[in-house]
Formats: sequence, C-alpha cells, structure tokens
Amino acid sequence: MLKALRNFTWQEGAPRMLADYLIVHASMLLALAVSVTYRTYLGHGSEAQQVTGGFQHYYLAFFGVLSPIFPLVFLSQGFYTHSRVYKGRQKVWIVLRGVALALALFFAADFLLFKMQTTARSVALPFALLAGTGLCSARLLKAWLEKRFASPQENAYAKPRRVLVVGGAGYIGSLLVERLLASGCRVRVLDSLVYGAEPLRAVMRHPDFELMIGDCRNIQDVVKAVHGVESIVQLAAIVGDPACEQDHTSALEVNYAATRMLIEIAKGHGVSRVVFASSCSVYGATEFEVDEQSETQPVSFYGRTKVDSERALLAAASDTFHPTILRYATVFGLSARPRFDLVVNLLTAKAAQEGVITIYNGRQWRPFIHVRDLVEATAMVLEAPVSVVGGQILNVGDSRLNYTLASVAEAITEVFPHTQVERVSNSDSRNYRVSFQKIESSLGFHARYSLREGIDELKAAFESGRITDYTDLRYHNQRFLLAAGSPSHKSDVDAQVMAAFSGSLAAQDFSPA
Repeated sequence: MLKALRNFTWQEGAPRMLADYLIVHASMLLALAVSVTYRTYLGHGSEAQQVTGGFQHYYLAFFGVLSPIFPLVFLSQGFYTHSRVYKGRQKVWIVLRGVALALALFFAADFLLFKMQTTARSVALPFALLAGTGLCSARLLKAWLEKRFASPQENAYAKPRRVLVVGGAGYIGSLLVERLLASGCRVRVLDSLVYGAEPLRAVMRHPDFELMIGDCRNIQDVVKAVHGVESIVQLAAIVGDPACEQDHTSALEVNYAATRMLIEIAKGHGVSRVVFASSCSVYGATEFEVDEQSETQPVSFYGRTKVDSERALLAAASDTFHPTILRYATVFGLSARPRFDLVVNLLTAKAAQEGVITIYNGRQWRPFIHVRDLVEATAMVLEAPVSVVGGQILNVGDSRLNYTLASVAEAITEVFPHTQVERVSNSDSRNYRVSFQKIESSLGFHARYSLREGIDELKAAFESGRITDYTDLRYHNQRFLLAAGSPSHKSDVDAQVMAAFSGSLAAQDFSPA
C-alpha cells in the first residue's frame, strides 16, 4: 500500500481512477438492465417493475456512497503504479484479484451498513461479472492500442533499445546478453575476458551485438563503452568471499571504485538507468526473515563492497539518474560459463563425479535462484517503468526456494541416490531467509525453475560430456584468480584513478564485522 502511494502521481493516476470509477458505475447500470430484461423475458413483469422502481433509490442513496471503494482498493493494489508492467495472463490475474477484493469489501459494507437491499441482491451477480470483465478488458485494450499505435519514443520505457552489460561474458552476463538480444535490444558488452570469450560464442555474429574488450577500472574503456547507450547493467565484480579475501585491493577496485567511476561517467553521458548486481549476502547472519528494509550486516569483505556500492548508487539518484539495486539470491544452474564454486552446483558435481558430498552446518538457511530466473528478473527490471523500479532495492529470488543446506543435500540424493552425505560443522555462521514479496508484488516475478530442475540439468551436462571435469580452474573464481594472479592495471593512471574513487574505504579495516 505504502509503495503504491509513493509511486502514485495525480497527473497519471487520476484519469485512470476516474475511468475505473465510470466502468464500475456503467457495470451497475448494465447489471440492472440485465436483471430487468431477464425477468421480463420470463414473464415476471411486476418483479421487473419493482426492481426498476427500487433501483433509483438504491443507486443514489447506497451505491453512490460505496462505489469509491473500488478505485481506493485498486490504488492499494498498485493498479495505478506497478501493475503497468504486468503482461498477458499475469495482468489479468492481478486485475481479477483486485476486483475480487473490491467486490468483497463492497458487498460486506453494503450488508453491514445498508442491510443488503433487495435491489442489490438481484443485480449482484451480473454486476460482479460485468465489473470484472470491464476492468480487465479496458486494460488489455489499452495495452493492445499502445503496442499497435504508440511510437518507439513513447514505448521506450518498455523495451530499452541500447544496453551496456558490464561483465557480460560471465556466468550471469552471458545468459543476460542472449535474453536481451532475443527481446530486440542492441547489446554492448564490456568485459576483460578474464575467463575467456567462449561464453559469448553463441551471440558473436548477432547483428545487434558488440563486444568491447576492456577493463571496468580503465576510464577510457568505460567512457567508450557508455557512449550511446540508454541503460547499463553492472555485473562486473570479483565474486564470492574466497576470491575477494585473497586480494582486498583488487576486489575493492573492481567491486566498489569501478562502480563509483561508472556512476559519474553514466551521468555525464545522460544514461538514465543503471541496474546493479548486489547480493543477499549483505544481510549477514540472522535468525529472522529479512527484506529490503532490513539492516545490512555483511560478514565478509565481498558483502561490504556490495553494500558500499549500493550506497553510492542510491546517493547519486536524481530526477534524471535512476539506479536499481538487485540483491541476488544464491545462484545455481547451468550457464554458458559454468561455475562450480556455488553450493548447489558444487555439491551436484561432487555427487555426479565422486559420489560423496560434504554439508557444513546443514541447518543454515539460504535463498536460492536458478541463473535463468535471475536473468529474467534482471530483464524485467530493465523493461519496467522508472516510476516502479527507479531508486529501488529488490531482492531477486522466490520464497519457495528458501532451503536449509541439509534440504539441498536431500534434493541431490534424490537425483543421485547412491551419494554418501558427510555432515560437518564449521565457523561459517551465515544463516538467513529472505522475503521476495517486493519483486513479486511490483513486477509479478516468480521463479520458473525449481531446485530439482537445476540439479537435473547439471546431471544431464555431466552425462552428455558437456562438462568432463568440474575441478577445471575455469569453473572456480577464487582458484582461477589465485593461479592467474590479480588483474593488473593498464597504466599507473588507472591505479591512481581507482585510488581516488576508493577514497577513505581503501584505508578501512575490512575484516568481517
């Protein structure tokens, strides 16, 4: 309710509220006509006259007083704010749910306040059907007319045409690039290709794809990449606690300082939207379910760099610059650049190739999300109106995929029944369950892939020979960076620029809080 009111503007919302109000009144008048016609057809003319005679009093004295319930309920349900991004069956379902709630409140108030007049009962069913049909049809017709006749400029918010994906050759980025190209976007990727260009092989020849090999810490590379785009997705990072812990300086530069530099360059080039990939790990250890309003208490250096980047982006928000923070749940599943340093993927690989898995602190809760669902949520944010997602923090996941690590082990042993499970305790105290109600209510996002489906696809990848050795360094961020060494700067100037954007954080103690 509060979010719907925050996003509501009278200039856009008042005409839509008025239209819904008129549809409701038209539905009631038409319901009267249906009732009278039906009774007349059955030969009950006297009853039809009674309905007609009593309706005027009911309509003016009772319905007129109660009818504002409908636009007020619709406002609370986000009809005039976030429901604009719903499509197809999802839009119909959301509208019908709101109409059903409004009807329930209307009839309850009618009964309690006015003792449910006879006229109201006689037209209640046709009124409910006509109101639901009318309100849904009006929205679907409006969406069709906009799609059919609106100019590209008018529909620009619905489909970004030129998108820069920083870190687009990685585990998430490679799939996001494919998704954006499939939806008609022109996509540019800025990536240093630390892990190679193989993840982008499928899109290399696409006419709307452009690869720029460069460093997100190099100001010239970033300026060139940002030029001419409308939206940016910032995925570039040294990901994971172990990878960050082995080199704080590089992690601080890539995860925080480069984002601060990107903010200034994006604003200077008039880029209005930046979507930033953060992590649910920023919540740290807690025994309670957390949401976007919960305090962040990261217990790792990686988590703290994400929190600081979030703060920098939100502090830069303005009428022309609209960052969106996406706190990703723990990812699993197969990608063009596979990773086996993620808990579900790693345990599945061990079960497939070794027959033994080790579970540390099995009672710990984690929120999980399949990588393709995560990509879909990111694309939905890019396609959503700024009024819905601009300046917002969204947890990306699905509450149905909150699992304990012991439950993950059970799911894996269902697929690999001969797997031996070893249970061990260690010092890792991260325990958190996450609410994903906000992204569900604002964008209608639901995960399509279950944990079992992710395990099954990984099993198929091993059985088909697509993946032969999960221990390959390419599949492990920390081990690969340890072997390859920290990413070097192109020049001393880059190091100085990164030091400037790191600011006072470079001198802080980043030991776990």
